[in-house]
Amino acid sequence: MKVDIVTDTFAPDINGVAMTLGRLSDGLRSRGHHVHLIRTGEGKRGETIAASVPLPGYKEVRVGLPGPFKLRELWQKQRPDVIYVATESPLGKSAVKAAKALGIPVATGFHTNFHEYMERYNLRGLQSVAMAYLKRFHGRADCTLAPSPELVERLKTEGFKNVHLLGRGVDTLFFDPKKRCETLRGEWGARSAAPVAMVVGRVAAEKNLQLAMTAFSQMRAAVPDLRCVVVGDGPIREKLAAKHPWVHFAGVQTGEALARHYASADILLFPSLTETFGNVVLEGMASGLVTVSYDYAAAARFVEHGVNGLKAPKGDAAAFLDRAHAALAIRMGHVMRISARELAESQGWAAVVTEFEERLKSIINTKESPRKPYSQTPRIGKREKVSYRTVFLSDIHLGTADSKADEVVDFLKQVRCEKLVLNGDIVDGWALRRGSKWLPSHSRVIRKILKMSEKGKTEIIYLRGNHDEILERFLPLAFGKIRFAKEYIHAAVGGKRYLVVHGDGFDSISTNHKWLAALGSVGYDTLLYINRWYNRWRAWQGKEYFSLSKRVKAKVKSAVSFIDKYESLLQELAVHKGCDGIICGHIHTPEDKRVGNIHYLNSGDWVESLTAIVEHHDGRMELINFEEFMAQCHVKSIERANAADREVEPVFTDRKTSVDEGVLLA
Repeated sequence: MKVDIVTDTFAPDINGVAMTLGRLSDGLRSRGHHVHLIRTGEGKRGETIAASVPLPGYKEVRVGLPGPFKLRELWQKQRPDVIYVATESPLGKSAVKAAKALGIPVATGFHTNFHEYMERYNLRGLQSVAMAYLKRFHGRADCTLAPSPELVERLKTEGFKNVHLLGRGVDTLFFDPKKRCETLRGEWGARSAAPVAMVVGRVAAEKNLQLAMTAFSQMRAAVPDLRCVVVGDGPIREKLAAKHPWVHFAGVQTGEALARHYASADILLFPSLTETFGNVVLEGMASGLVTVSYDYAAAARFVEHGVNGLKAPKGDAAAFLDRAHAALAIRMGHVMRISARELAESQGWAAVVTEFEERLKSIINTKESPRKPYSQTPRIGKREKVSYRTVFLSDIHLGTADSKADEVVDFLKQVRCEKLVLNGDIVDGWALRRGSKWLPSHSRVIRKILKMSEKGKTEIIYLRGNHDEILERFLPLAFGKIRFAKEYIHAAVGGKRYLVVHGDGFDSISTNHKWLAALGSVGYDTLLYINRWYNRWRAWQGKEYFSLSKRVKAKVKSAVSFIDKYESLLQELAVHKGCDGIICGHIHTPEDKRVGNIHYLNSGDWVESLTAIVEHHDGRMELINFEEFMAQCHVKSIERANAADREVEPVFTDRKTSVDEGVLLA
């Protein structure tokens, strides 16, 4: 299998999710599968790095930003057999969306109880919102994997579909009582016979560490020689250290140092109430400690109270404190600590990796159009192009931050046409004069158009708009197969005539009050800037993209009246020119309808709507949307691949994909 894993956290991050994903990915690779990581933070060669921001007030945690178009481009070029999305961030949401659009099987992991964190941060009112988001997020996947039977049943009760158990393991060669270190204990001030109580994990509000501090205090009152150690770091460490100076805060420990810290303690307190699993419990048992925890998640599955550990009913703080006090009597060599180690030795990672592998295979095999392993399938980049007689694009606005230049290139790569009509505002001269930045992606659009003219022998017709009005000084103009003009009459198949014009001449503000039009352009750019941040917030809420500009147009009566008048004036011009229809742009409102006896077509824009007008070889005109078009192209490529598979025996190859070089999602 070729497996892509999408996550906001991975090594060297120190947390249970990162550790688990490391074990799963290494396990799959050891079985001969190709694993590619799409992650936040600082990665290494062969990993795709996604744009991210630190979580406010919690800089150790990075949140992946949405990148549906970049992910779709990546997976169209290097299609995985299955995708595993481990975190429910905007990055994860866009990954699920892109996978579903491309027909790639996708599994999600329920690793973190974000909805329960709300209560710990005094945001209880947002719990229902968080749960609704999680339900929508995981509901789009082919299956959801949860780490404990209790959580699986709870999610099913909440209405989650296709939830399955994927447990956790522990490395008992790494976590071993033999790594007990008297030198380290001496640094903590623990004499050889004195017990050490320890907490391991993120030092954060959701870990219920105040209960651990209370337990430490009561245990010290009973056994004054007790030493108390906290391993980990987080946003409330300084506050706890100032309030409890007798507790040793060891900070983050990794590798052999972490294993020595575990083995050098005697009691592990795990008071958290928000875990999906709690790897710390198994690590403590493997290290030969007596664990004190609540009866849920890992403890519910592996700890038998009084036999290999101590546990209290979930949420019963008094019982937890009683168990912590009882743990003081369980010293080195006690049968409970020996039993804990024996249980851990039976919980290796091999069985977990096998279950993960089989679950991924199952969702691949249950797809309606199952894919062959990646080494047998043709690259998506080789797929056949869609042929049109003519393609009409407008309002790309190269030179602005909101121009979807990459999507324009992706679209043009998939089409073959006799004629490409660029109907104005392709380059935004107004924005460039204001100091807007010209990006490499904008240059790629120009190169692609020139390549179509040179190699594809496509005729290019560029009609000036108001944002690229500087061209009017040189009209008419021609360079080989590229012509520049103010308007153009297109002769469609069947004899129908279409007037093609940008349309700004019928906007009185653009024509007669250019200073006001320029001011409006600045206002529109500002609205798009606000829209970007607003939609990032909507992504957190699990909602789809929303266009503020379109809502403003719909709500403002004068804007609606302007659009109606604009369409009517262009219809009158088409009649005057003796044409059957008109194709325009300018107002960023895609449309395909009849205005009187005239076929009115507006190609929209490549800032928000991402639409184009195409003429089929039979003369039929159609308004198409980028996302729908790309999804249809992919479905057709799968159908062709499956047809080829039925005719030709597949040849297995050990192809090394270009993804190994790494891709930057920004």
